[in-house]
Amino acid sequence: MLIIGRRVGESIFLGPDIELRVMDLTPSRVTLGIVAPRQLPVLRGELKQAAERNRAASRVESAEALARLISGFHSSHSGNSHR
Repeated sequence: MLIIGRRVGESIFLGPDIELRVMDLTPSRVTLGIVAPRQLPVLRGELKQAAERNRAASRVESAEALARLISGFHSSHSGNSHR
């Protein structure tokens, strides 16, 4: 992790086209301005973590739901023979 101190109005560039600018400072908060290409997703950390948790939960539930569906399908068709 790179740690850089900045004052209000100062910037940090990430690559050629992403700028993080310190807009305001208080004892408990930093306000940043972000200049980046429109197609680049910019997410707050807690939103990114929530999205990752949701994706992981949907994969687990989907696998379990699929197993239940397959199990139910096999048991409902095991005694039935259609000729």
